[in-house]
Amino acid sequence: MADPGYADPDYVHYLRNLDPGLYQYQSQSESEEEEEEEEEPARSLQNGPSIGEELEARVEEDGQHKRRRIEGGGEACSSNGSQENEWNRSEIYGLFCPICMEACTNDGDHHICCLPCGHIYGLSCIKRWLQQRRNSGKCPQCNRPCTLKGVRKLFASVDEESQKKIRSLEAKCASLEKKDAYWCKKEAEWHLKLSQLTKRTTYLEDLLGDIQNRASGLVNVGGHCQGRQGSSCSFILQNEFQVDGARLVDVDASGQILLIVRRLYGRGATSVLTKVSLIPPHEKQDIVLPSYIKSIKDLHISPSDGSLALLASLGQKLSVLSLESNHIIHSYDLPAPAWSCSWDLNSSQYMYAGLQNGSLLVFDMRQTVGPVNSLRGLTGNPVHTVHSLLHSSTLASGVRSILSASSIGLCQWNFGGAEEGPFLVPESANQGVCISLAYSPSSDDIVASYRPKVGMLNEMTVSQPSLMPSQVIGQGIQGSHFHYKEVETNCFQKLGSAFANVNDSQLPQRSAILDTGNQNQLFAFGDEVTSELILQELPSFTVRQRLKTQKRPIRDVKYTHTISQ
Repeated sequence: MADPGYADPDYVHYLRNLDPGLYQYQSQSESEEEEEEEEEPARSLQNGPSIGEELEARVEEDGQHKRRRIEGGGEACSSNGSQENEWNRSEIYGLFCPICMEACTNDGDHHICCLPCGHIYGLSCIKRWLQQRRNSGKCPQCNRPCTLKGVRKLFASVDEESQKKIRSLEAKCASLEKKDAYWCKKEAEWHLKLSQLTKRTTYLEDLLGDIQNRASGLVNVGGHCQGRQGSSCSFILQNEFQVDGARLVDVDASGQILLIVRRLYGRGATSVLTKVSLIPPHEKQDIVLPSYIKSIKDLHISPSDGSLALLASLGQKLSVLSLESNHIIHSYDLPAPAWSCSWDLNSSQYMYAGLQNGSLLVFDMRQTVGPVNSLRGLTGNPVHTVHSLLHSSTLASGVRSILSASSIGLCQWNFGGAEEGPFLVPESANQGVCISLAYSPSSDDIVASYRPKVGMLNEMTVSQPSLMPSQVIGQGIQGSHFHYKEVETNCFQKLGSAFANVNDSQLPQRSAILDTGNQNQLFAFGDEVTSELILQELPSFTVRQRLKTQKRPIRDVKYTHTISQ
């Protein structure tokens, strides 16, 4: 006769496939007596725990694991609770099928049944077990021979209290599994965040060490400036990013982020924003804009709050974008398409928009209905550039001064004063078609770029025979740069000028003034013929450096300092 305490290896293998961590095979000595099986019918393997004990241990282990992970937050299942203490082995045995560990039922496929040896199973489970072994069927627990004919259904009802215990255990197990999945997800997010912060910390530590090892160091979008105070500044290429359809760019120095406006003609010529991290590995993220934004003409990140960006679009919208959520948080309706925008350098609440019809609008973020002020321009030409000027000693307290550029030249607007303007800067008139305006808040330097009007070409040919437009190849044309500085209210002084290759059709052409910490500022603009970024010293416009590019037009130039020393 088969040893009643012997566990069938096939059964052990079957249970291991169901749950490899729950059952372990252990051999039993042939000298043990059959009476031990009769006294402990719930024991499945020699020297192993009963099924009821396994179930209670599983719940207790999950509960302890959750308490360690949650650290007191949330509900945890514990075998030490008052309810669990009332559940002993004798009560749990017979409620669960030892093959599938699911609760037995009073009807249906999983009806509670027993074998001649007295061991209890779910009907569907024991039938499948015996059918797989055909004529050599045995009880999975005691190994006694058995056939399908020997299976007997039991109709002893399971009391309501036991059913409640079953449902409670199942609910708690499901709750623990749900919490485990939640905290596993959180753990993965924390690991990712930790990795990003570690990379950022390493980058900033290296940058700080580099700054401390040099007397002076400055960074721009395209390169690294090396030099000492009082000496010329030389830029070298630091990083290059391949971005299809790039048109505009701005830099958040504190957050180390580039925000790029791209125009994809395959998508109806709409604009797409792309965020590029300046911290290795330089992750990129596209921002999908609402369809009403249409083409973006100007972009500026707030100088006081790097998490906000201002967008001027041809969809007659002035929009504020959150760089944290990558969503438009507010859009102002405009009476005409917007060509330019700017944040106020003196008050972070104010914003400005230059329109296609020549008007200039003032907005207050605290008022979401519309503009707080609107002024018509001197002409109906588009205002293609707007700059907020820092407070000047020549202006009354509370007056905000704006400098704008349109094709006729430069205009100054004073909001909050007795005379608001606009006032045409006389020195900027009759120089041609104004196509660019650069401003340095730290030094009040201003550089305006012009291309000639049609009637001025002959005059330029006579005065500058070596730089005749006919000698220029590509899309460039002979133009000029003028350097100005404000000496008193609405009065500007011209400090210098120079000829340059400018775009013959694009409006505006972007440029920038670089405050390198030296005595003289640098002016940066893109040469339309050579596709170089030219750096010239002000006010003489002496060329200090030519930065080579990939023979593609330079659409935008931005400059920013590194972390403050």
